[in-house]
Amino acid sequence: MTTENPPTPPVSEQELRDAMVQCLIDMGVLRSSRVVAAFRTVPRHLAVPGVEMAKAYDVESAHITKTDEAGVDISSVSAPRIQAMQIEQADIQPGMNVLEIGSGGVNAAYLAELVGNQGRVVTVDIDLDVTARARDFLKTTGHRNVTVITGDGGSGALDFSPLDRIIVTVQAADIPSSWVHQLAEGGRLVVPLRMRGMTRSVAFVRDDQRLISDGFELCGFVPMQGVGENRMRVVLIHDVQGEEIGLRLDDQPEPDTKALAEALTMPRCEDWSGVTLAGDESNEHLDLWLATALDDLPLMAARPAARERGLVASASPLGIPTLVEGDSFAYRTVRRTDDPDRFELGAYGHGPQGQKVAKRLVQEIRTWDRDHRGDRAHIDVYPAGTPDDQVGGARVIDRPCSRITISWP
Repeated sequence: MTTENPPTPPVSEQELRDAMVQCLIDMGVLRSSRVVAAFRTVPRHLAVPGVEMAKAYDVESAHITKTDEAGVDISSVSAPRIQAMQIEQADIQPGMNVLEIGSGGVNAAYLAELVGNQGRVVTVDIDLDVTARARDFLKTTGHRNVTVITGDGGSGALDFSPLDRIIVTVQAADIPSSWVHQLAEGGRLVVPLRMRGMTRSVAFVRDDQRLISDGFELCGFVPMQGVGENRMRVVLIHDVQGEEIGLRLDDQPEPDTKALAEALTMPRCEDWSGVTLAGDESNEHLDLWLATALDDLPLMAARPAARERGLVASASPLGIPTLVEGDSFAYRTVRRTDDPDRFELGAYGHGPQGQKVAKRLVQEIRTWDRDHRGDRAHIDVYPAGTPDDQVGGARVIDRPCSRITISWP
């Protein structure tokens, strides 16, 4: 006679939260005991009622809550790992006055737990549907020290300033002067800042009218809406349906798409650097160096079918740094080495000058390896109009409200 195993009891909400927290601790994302306590407390699954509960507590799962008429994601509940990362960057203490730009409810609830009853959280979003959802969530969770405002986050929250902390949960290409002016001296601004196509969650500290970076992390967020909206533009160099290849432009010059389309049909050439990465080693600092050192470096985005047909060797949803020089281009790639855990960096080139452009890209990979590997870039923000002799940095990015500088040790 066989005995069937008893059914596995369902996992409780608290068990799911505890498992999420332990995973974030093991990843090194959660470090502060107070942030750990907040993440153990907030029932984040209530903010995404159509999502399986276990998925709501998956540390890497973001949940899109709204798209625009073109199908572009414009609102989401960020993954727990990203929320924990930004909150740790912010270093929030009890009694603080905190502004969140980009609502959803979950992040505001974490912030409310951290500031306590003597503190205050203001969360702003331009979308009425988003703020309504945030109010409902916060009412359900009982977080009464949060004020929800429907408005353009680019204007900040003047009536609640000075602010000890500002956390921006949408991708921004500029730093509005209102954020700087409303932030207390020595206060911290955490923002997913897009710099020449590269987005990093940067923790800034206010120093008079300047913002000085105190670390950054790789991230991805939906783009900002409203007055501060500044989305990247995609131009196609191969437009066959289902296998499109395009270049994402930030502040790069307009490419000759006809010439680049022709270049794509030519045999590709290659150049290899001798520089290797471990299998689990991120290339985020290399890519930021390339964006600093090279002028015309858009990001190449390609459909998986384009890679499968051999048109390109790589296809990434975030885009691959691609050096464009007139009628030719080259993009960063890797190949396996004899060591199964290491990959060599190199470049594939296309076009009449493809070999030359590939060598130029590889040259900067070697420069990074020789001079900056192990370094982290330093990012500062100055008001627009600040004279050149008062800003430093190897790369200056001019935006309507600010001058963003990237420098390396």
